[in-house]
Amino acid sequence: MTANGNADLVIVANRLPVDRVIEPDGTPRWRRSPGGLVSALEPVMRVHDGAWIGWPGGAQEDDDDLAPFVEDGMQLVPVPLSAQEVEEFYEGFSNGTLWPLYHDVVAKPLFKREWWEAYRKVNQRFAERAAAVAAPGAMVWVHDYQLQLVPRMLRELRPDLRIGFFLHIPFPPAELFSQLPWRRAVLEGLLGADIVGFHLPGGAQNFVRLVRQRVGHKTHRDLVTLPDGRQVRAAAYPISIDAADFEELARSPEVSRRAESIRAALGHPKRVLLGVDRLDYTKGIYPRLRAYAELVADGTFDVEDTVFVQVATPSRERVDEYRRMRDEIDMLVGRVNGDLGKIGHPAISYLHSSYPREEMAALYRAADIMVVTPYRDGMNLVCKEYVACRYDNDGALVLSEFAGAAHELNQAWLVNPYDINGMKAAIVEAANAEPKELTRRMKAMRKTVREHDVDRWATGFLEELDAVRPPSRRRVRRPAI
Repeated sequence: MTANGNADLVIVANRLPVDRVIEPDGTPRWRRSPGGLVSALEPVMRVHDGAWIGWPGGAQEDDDDLAPFVEDGMQLVPVPLSAQEVEEFYEGFSNGTLWPLYHDVVAKPLFKREWWEAYRKVNQRFAERAAAVAAPGAMVWVHDYQLQLVPRMLRELRPDLRIGFFLHIPFPPAELFSQLPWRRAVLEGLLGADIVGFHLPGGAQNFVRLVRQRVGHKTHRDLVTLPDGRQVRAAAYPISIDAADFEELARSPEVSRRAESIRAALGHPKRVLLGVDRLDYTKGIYPRLRAYAELVADGTFDVEDTVFVQVATPSRERVDEYRRMRDEIDMLVGRVNGDLGKIGHPAISYLHSSYPREEMAALYRAADIMVVTPYRDGMNLVCKEYVACRYDNDGALVLSEFAGAAHELNQAWLVNPYDINGMKAAIVEAANAEPKELTRRMKAMRKTVREHDVDRWATGFLEELDAVRPPSRRRVRRPAI
């Protein structure tokens, strides 16, 4: 069993790839989480007899019901968090300190010592779980900003392992990262990996520059050389989606019928604009809706033939900053619809809820223009999902130049989300574009999304990690789970 140290590939992520749900009769069961990461890694895990380590969600005060288990053919190893750790490690340091700091300080980060101590303690627990389940010389792939200390902690426990790390959010420049009181500890934590992956070359360059400045190791291009001679490579591996799966879903009769019914429910408008985001202050939802409202107010668009559908998935609702932002957007939507809407024709159709993939594919099919305007985003997969669903090569994408996806989808109408007038101009240009121009742009973006899918991302990273020179196999210690 992998729980006894036989896993040749170990995935370490903040969350398990399953969610616990309660049936109507009160029986708990596990349901596979949606998302491309699970789909991309599942077949690789099966080949390598892999294990996935993660938090199962919620608060657990003991380990009684958290033994490793098998679900849908995957070996899963839960890591418990107490209520205090959820507050301090997850809501606190991860999302109150690192998230805003790494997203250009769109909101002010908080630097609390007790949060840092919780972060360090939980990272140690994840590292010990990984050390316990990994086979000698195994590959361990650690994911995201919640677990940046794990690579070094794991290497100290298991120097025989090949360790990779991937950051799913932006990595900030030195001017911002240097605000972090524990900046050196985080950098040294990441240097425990053999490969440190980022979405964009700029993130890798920021990391190498900071290591040189703040830690003092020798660097050359994308390589960091440690005092013991081990080299760490920092490079870009842009993540993507399962494009073929989304296109197949979009072509299904059920989704096609649902897309038609969505447009009918909206009053058969001439034009549907769509925004889909987690309700997060980095996503630029407020200025996007304000820009659209101004276009309605000045007569560019008429609510009788144009509507903006904004899906805002609930997110981190226990965090004060998120509650305030939801209130601001609720008030903006209410004011815009009250001032500009007509009976049966709201200017903005606002949906504060989460939806299954089938419904999202139908929304992508129903929308003429997708508007994705984050202030800063590591990649943003929503825009790629939209492109994958436009199999008729129609539709338009208005995309923030500060989203990582803008580096690949440069045929979109790129905008500065801080420039309201520029955003308005891009939306109008996309709305008035000739069909031939729309087809030209969408064909190019679809080719990019098809060729650079999530399978290529995962396979490419793991092949490079597998090629790392096998490290020493001395001091193989497996802490008990």
